[in-house]
Amino acid sequence: MAQLDELIHQPLRLKIMAALYAERDGEPLEFARLKAIAQATDGNLGSHLTTLEKAGYVEIAKDFVGKKPRTRVAVTPAGRRAFRRHVDYLREVVEGAGGE
Repeated sequence: MAQLDELIHQPLRLKIMAALYAERDGEPLEFARLKAIAQATDGNLGSHLTTLEKAGYVEIAKDFVGKKPRTRVAVTPAGRRAFRRHVDYLREVVEGAGGE
């Protein structure tokens, strides 16, 4: 039986993980793109990314393009597994609700 992942269950973190998981080629998403997808503020997104990074679910890379700073985020293998388990949990909840 799949289990709820308290870290991923939070709505904004679920959006973040879904967006990163959808990047099948493994390419990191730039912070601005992830911010647009998640419809979050800089501070809110940064805070949730820190939580996911501490859990080992995402990797954050910072560098420069010319003189402009760039932050990119990618899901880790552990994050990919945790997201799949959480989605399995949600499927079980939905399928169980429509049962009997």
